[in-house]
Amino acid sequence: MRPERNVLFVIIDQLRADCISGALAGHVAMPHLRALAADAVSFANHFSVTNPCGPSRASILTGQYAMNHRAVRNGTPLAHDTPNLATEARKAGYLPRLYGYTDITPDPRQRDARDPELASYEGVLPGFVEALEMRFEESIPWRAYLRSRGYDVAGKDLFRPNGPRPDDPAIYAAEHSDTAFLTDKVIEELQVRPRGWFAHVTYIRPHAPLVAPAPYNKAVAARDVPAAYRPVDRDAEAAAHPFNRALLAHKTIADHVEGFPDLADTKENAAMLRAIYLGLAMEVDHHVGRILTHLRETGQYDDTLIVVTADHGEMLGDRHVWGKMTYYGEAYHTPLIIRDPEHPARYGQIVMEPTESVDVAPTLLDLIGQEVPDTMNGASLRPFLEGASPPGWRRHSFSELDFGDPVTPTAWQELLGLQAEVANLAVLRSVSHVLVHFNGDLPPLLFERDGLREAREIANVPGSEKILLEMSRAMLNHRMAHADGRFARTMVTRDGPVRRPRSDYPVGPRLVEAS
Repeated sequence: MRPERNVLFVIIDQLRADCISGALAGHVAMPHLRALAADAVSFANHFSVTNPCGPSRASILTGQYAMNHRAVRNGTPLAHDTPNLATEARKAGYLPRLYGYTDITPDPRQRDARDPELASYEGVLPGFVEALEMRFEESIPWRAYLRSRGYDVAGKDLFRPNGPRPDDPAIYAAEHSDTAFLTDKVIEELQVRPRGWFAHVTYIRPHAPLVAPAPYNKAVAARDVPAAYRPVDRDAEAAAHPFNRALLAHKTIADHVEGFPDLADTKENAAMLRAIYLGLAMEVDHHVGRILTHLRETGQYDDTLIVVTADHGEMLGDRHVWGKMTYYGEAYHTPLIIRDPEHPARYGQIVMEPTESVDVAPTLLDLIGQEVPDTMNGASLRPFLEGASPPGWRRHSFSELDFGDPVTPTAWQELLGLQAEVANLAVLRSVSHVLVHFNGDLPPLLFERDGLREAREIANVPGSEKILLEMSRAMLNHRMAHADGRFARTMVTRDGPVRRPRSDYPVGPRLVEAS
């Protein structure tokens, strides 16, 4: 039987949470997502559990921590039989259609070594139907569309500004951008698709390279953008930890824009690129608004479960860092907005409890009436939509980052002498503190927390030993409680296999807050 209502699941690549609410929000017009948040439930303390794009999407879509799915790099395969949002939604009668990309590297055991799919990390997660190919390194339909509109795309870098400055406009008009094209195709299909559809819509913007069509390239004045947060100078930041030295060399400001390899990380240039980023965020907001308007005009808005989030954040020059290959919160803090027409009582409310990207898939499955697999580490956020705080809810968030490469050693491996297997870190964020634990015998970092930002580092401050121990124990407890759960709740008995339902288990132990 065909489902009665629709599912719209939007992921915006590299969108910081504070673009919608927070430090940057007052400097960027995002009326549509803010209006949606006011007509839905938003989660203010939501964090990605891993970076970069491929691993983060693997976690969002499988509901698993990186320590379990192990697709920890762009290019690391994901096991083909891992249950995920798409495979499970099919059991509820949905045919999940993908408009964009999932960045999932296919399992090589399922293909011949010469299969072209094994030459790219931008594969499609099993269970999805690729309704529109918008893979970043390909995007053939969009490139063909540009050509049909008279653009010379042969051999051209579409993401290089069309002029001598980084904030010059893209070569394409706003109505022909990748963001506009993707939205056009989604709306075009939804106009004729029967009710009960499942659309996973993924926008590459505001992900780098930072180039925007007019007028978005100048929509935000650089002089009005808050300066990058840099409490210490670059040399002091690099000296703060061995990891940081390679971090600051790994991704520079010049890497965020095409055609300007010598771009210096000055205050003026940082402000300019931050402004372009916000302009791209405005563009995405405009086009998400188009989809929401279509739903309203066709009477589907109140028949559609809507979830909007991002795969990870972006440092934008904060701490002298560009990109997301770091431990700082700006690279992990993401928006999450959920509008479930069946749970309107809490519309407009903001949930402050810590939530994680692994909660998204279990929540969607729960809301469409499909059982959540035992492999998923996250928990359904449905109780928050109903106005309840689940007993035993986590008091921290957990994230991981792999910064090694088994084939081509990274700057961290070369600088620190690390094998790929130990080039990784884990982050535990409580209300008061942030612990960063490094593998490879690198020293830990312990920050006091100022709101959602890491403040004073106190790992070596006398008297902090107790906090460091409590946070380390909490991180170990978390990992032990969330090991691979494929058969963790199943026992083979004389009566055959017996499984204890997930609902009988709390999310995890209530940890004592570090003090």
